[in-house]
Amino acid sequence: MSRKWQASDIPSLAGKRVLITGANSGIGYHAALKLARKGAHILFACRDRQRGEAAIARLQADSPGTHTELVILDLASFASVRSFASAEVGRNRALDLLINNAGVMAPRQRLETTDGFELQVGTNVLGHFALTALLMPALERAAAAASAAESDRPRVVTIASIAHKRGRINFDDLQSKRNYSPMGAYQQSKLANLLVAFELDRRLRAVHSPIMSVAAHPGVASTNLFQSGKYSPLEKSLRNLASHVISIALNTDSEGALPTLYAATSPEVTDGGYYGPQGFQEMRGENVGPARIASQAKDTTAASRLWGICEELTGVKLL
Repeated sequence: MSRKWQASDIPSLAGKRVLITGANSGIGYHAALKLARKGAHILFACRDRQRGEAAIARLQADSPGTHTELVILDLASFASVRSFASAEVGRNRALDLLINNAGVMAPRQRLETTDGFELQVGTNVLGHFALTALLMPALERAAAAASAAESDRPRVVTIASIAHKRGRINFDDLQSKRNYSPMGAYQQSKLANLLVAFELDRRLRAVHSPIMSVAAHPGVASTNLFQSGKYSPLEKSLRNLASHVISIALNTDSEGALPTLYAATSPEVTDGGYYGPQGFQEMRGENVGPARIASQAKDTTAASRLWGICEELTGVKLL
């Protein structure tokens, strides 16, 4: 690119419907804000009604006249995912953009979803897999109405992490029942996010679907991932300090949203692309471009195997 891509480069999104998971805070909120300013109707997918309403009020106060809607969705519950998706698809409306943004990062103790899966795999991977599969009819409606322009094609954007580079998929202990490492489980989930995103791209192209599957990562940004969770007072203080340092030295959550926005709207994005900041070690920088992909994220055999496991565990078929 000859110059830095900016949020102001986002084309008009008037009439477009956008669903963002975890839109009430961090990168999700700033992506919602900037997309709403371009005319999109934003569905704030949040698990907590009070926090969701507060986020929408904040957005409306910042940018009056924007179009937002709160939807309650808990990715750690397949019942919640199914209930929401059924209602959304039943509205017979197109969904132009799905941003799988919400995530859980490295809880100190092993926790489980309501369905009994390790929380990070269950939320970051399985919850989003089920949501994407169940919302496919709404994405296909948008595809049927889309023009031939790249920027008009519906997209599924998966938010990954540079942490995927240290990730390994432990197929023998995917749920970390025998050995739980907070960061190890997070790295595994982010690698899994990329494997699924790339496999979705291959399957969409195999059936000649105009729907795009792409991924992005924020580098290292100051988000609520560093602060949310159950921690001792000392740990909370240290995490708050780390978040403050990151916002100064690396990226704020607003800056961290740029790769998401680029992946979601830029006409330069290609099928199966992965995008992130171009600064040192991809940790910081306002210049967005193609991100480096670890070799294990390119393993098509592992991706196909993981895909089958996701279908089995969620009970949902996708392509």
